[in-house]
Amino acid sequence: MRIVTATVVALTLTASAGPAAGASRPGPPGTDGVWRMDGYGTVLTLGGGVLQEYQTTSVGCVKGDSSRQTGPGTYTTTDGTVLTVRIVHDRDHATLAADSSAGHRGLRRIAALPADCTRVLSDDPRTAFDVFWRTFEENYPFFAAKGVDWHAVRDRYRPQVHQDTTRTELFDLFSRMVRPLHDAHVGIKDGDRVFSSVRPGTEMPSVELDARVKKFVVARDLKDASHRQDFARGRITYADLPGDQGYLRISGFGGYAGEGAPYSAEQAELDRVLNTVLTPGRGARLKGLIIDLRINGGGSDTLGIRIARRLTDTAYVAYSKRARNDPADPTRHTRPEPVSVVPADAPRYAGPVAVLTGGSTVSAGETFTQALLDRPGRTVRIGQATQGVFSDVLLRYLPDGILFGLPNEEFLTRTGRTFDGTGIPPHLTEPVFTEKEFTKGRDSAFDRAVNTLPAA
Repeated sequence: MRIVTATVVALTLTASAGPAAGASRPGPPGTDGVWRMDGYGTVLTLGGGVLQEYQTTSVGCVKGDSSRQTGPGTYTTTDGTVLTVRIVHDRDHATLAADSSAGHRGLRRIAALPADCTRVLSDDPRTAFDVFWRTFEENYPFFAAKGVDWHAVRDRYRPQVHQDTTRTELFDLFSRMVRPLHDAHVGIKDGDRVFSSVRPGTEMPSVELDARVKKFVVARDLKDASHRQDFARGRITYADLPGDQGYLRISGFGGYAGEGAPYSAEQAELDRVLNTVLTPGRGARLKGLIIDLRINGGGSDTLGIRIARRLTDTAYVAYSKRARNDPADPTRHTRPEPVSVVPADAPRYAGPVAVLTGGSTVSAGETFTQALLDRPGRTVRIGQATQGVFSDVLLRYLPDGILFGLPNEEFLTRTGRTFDGTGIPPHLTEPVFTEKEFTKGRDSAFDRAVNTLPAA
C-alpha cells in the first residue's frame, strides 16, 4: 500500500514492483489477521512478514501493493514509506500510520478476507470502467463542490465502452471523465501515458518553472541579501535581507536527501537545514521572516509540520483530518483527527512571518500554509490563492493494470472549513510571477511582504 502526499499525481503514479518479499516472522502481538480500514476502500491482511493491501468497491476487489515487515509493527512499502500498525483499545481495533503522512487510519478486525478478494476480477474493458467509476463514486468527496454530476458522467461514457475497447481508448475516455474536476490530485497512468490537470488559471510546478523563478528571485529580490545559501539539493534557499528580515524559499517538502532516500534521511536533512538557518542569534535578531511557497511541488505533510514546530513557542492545532467513509453517502466521514504543532526542542523563531503563495503552491505546500493559519505569532499571507488540493492521494489499480489516483480526505480548520478546490486565499492580494511581472522586473508579492512585515 502506498500513502502519497506528492503534488503532481502524474509524477507519483508509478507501478508497483510487485509483492515485497519478507522473511516469515510473526507480527507484533495481536496484529496478524484481516483488517478493514475506516474509509479508503481498503482491506489489509497481516501475517508471515507481509502486509497485503486489497482495494475494494461494490464491483469487486483488486489486489494492491505488498509491504515487507521490517520491525515489530512496522512494514516498508516498495517506495520506501514506513507503515506502523498498533493495537488500540482492544484486539479488534488498530491504527495505521505512514511516516510521511500526518494522522492515522483506523482499522477494524474482520473474521476473514471478503469473498470478493479471493476471486480474480475480470480485466475486460467494461469491468475496468465500472471499477474506475465506482472508486470515485464511493470515495471522492468533492463532486457537489465541483458541480460535477458523476452519475451523468457514467450515463454518457459507459455506452462507449465495449468488449473491443483498447487500453488507449479507455485511458482517453477516463481522462475526459475526470478532466472537469480540475483536481491536481486526480491522475491516471498507463505506461508512459499520464493524465493530470490543475485549477483553471494556474500552472503546475515544474523543474523549468522553478528554475526560471529561482533565477529571477535571486537576481532581483536577493541582490542585496547576505548569507544566501541553498540547502537540501536546492529545494530550500535562505538569505538575510536588509533591515533584519529573513527570506526562506521552499520549493517542495521532499527530495532533500536524494532520490530514493528514506523519510528518516529527509527528516534529518531538514533538521540540519533548520539548525543552520534558525540559529539562536538569528532568531533573536530577525524582525520578520518571509517564507516563499509560490512554486512548491508538495511532498510530505509531516515535513511541513516539522518546520511549523520551529516557528512557534506555543503548541496549537495545525488542522484536523477526516476521510470519506460511507460509499453511499459523501457527507459521512471519519472522526476528525487533530494534528498538533508542538514547539521543537531546538532553536525557534516565533516572530512575524509573511507567507507568499500562489496557484503553484500545491498539496503539502498548502497543508503547510494551513498549518500556519492559527500560528500564535503574527502571520500574513500575500500573493494569490493556493491550488486547492490537500488530501493524501489514494492510489488504485484497475484489473487491467492501469493506475489512477484520487483524493478522499479533507483538512479542516478549527471552524470546520476546508479549502479544497478554491485554495487558501491570501490576506493581501498581489500578482504572482505573471509575464507582466517578469517583463517589468517586478515582484509585487515580495515587495509587499518586505514593506508589511515590520508593521505586522
